[in-house]
Amino acid sequence: MSDILTIPRPDDWHLHLRDGAMLQAVLPETTRHFARAIIMPNLVPPVVTGAHAAAYRERILAAMPEGADFTPLMTLYLTEDTDPEDVAAAAASGLVTAVKLYPAGATTNSASGVRDFDKVRPVLEKMAEIGLPLCVHGEVTDPEIDIFDREAVFIERVLDPVRQATPGLKVIMEHVTTKDAVDYVTGVDAGLGATITAHHLVINRNHILVGGIHPHYYCLPVAKRELHRKALVAAAVSGDARFFMGTDSAPHLDGAKESACGCAGCFTATNAVAVVAEVFDSEGALDKLEGFLCRNGAAFYGLAVNSGSLTLTRAAPQVFPENVATADGPVTIFDPARPIHWTVSPDT
Repeated sequence: MSDILTIPRPDDWHLHLRDGAMLQAVLPETTRHFARAIIMPNLVPPVVTGAHAAAYRERILAAMPEGADFTPLMTLYLTEDTDPEDVAAAAASGLVTAVKLYPAGATTNSASGVRDFDKVRPVLEKMAEIGLPLCVHGEVTDPEIDIFDREAVFIERVLDPVRQATPGLKVIMEHVTTKDAVDYVTGVDAGLGATITAHHLVINRNHILVGGIHPHYYCLPVAKRELHRKALVAAAVSGDARFFMGTDSAPHLDGAKESACGCAGCFTATNAVAVVAEVFDSEGALDKLEGFLCRNGAAFYGLAVNSGSLTLTRAAPQVFPENVATADGPVTIFDPARPIHWTVSPDT
């Protein structure tokens, strides 16, 4: 395999940018490598209408580093009060690219999410009609369900019934973490894709819990057993176009992570491309890297592959910065827990 690869500029099909000082600090970490990203709407308050999405997009564009070439792809936060016509209008104008489903209480800032799926059926039917994709945080939140089983139970209780009841609805299972999810996606003929994060490709639940609690590896959905990590790697490197990159890069101030009730999320925008390249290299699958990073997601969303390119170079293991500074404090950058031999350089 070559020590130098040139690929189109990739997309991040699942990204948290937050707002305010955090947005200002973390946006450059994404625009350095990625040409587009699906922007998560779980702000406080959430981005629930077209007007909210337009205002948030303007704040992102205002925070862009000088000379950056980056397109934020906006989403709406699905609630039980979402207006189908507002969704349709936002999609028709080109403002939004998808709608995001959070089961209420599933993750950070998800309290406004869905509890009664019958109440959002008109929105889902309108989305199927106009071809607007639904991005799904795939976990149930029932307290009696073990946290390590919540993704598998969601597929059975929620996702499959929703898909059966809404023919034609395009769905992306975001940040899949289990063999169950991989098997479900590969068993579907059309209309279903899945994003896989860099961190779920390299860590399992031991990284969170062995030798003490490691808060910067804690995310939701939580990392699972090693057999599930291996299933994710196999799916990512398979070349199957239903799987593509979504970092779920989720910045939190260190004080919020390193606390008695630490926030869920791994901040990976800085090194996600290099980490994924290392995984594909270790699996002898560098020929599949471009598909996973640059082509599969664009095809699923019906978009062209980006112009511009990145050059990846295999060299001595690199040392990443420990954190990104914000006006409110540092945000720790994800430690991949293995040597990363790939450097990433945008072509000019």
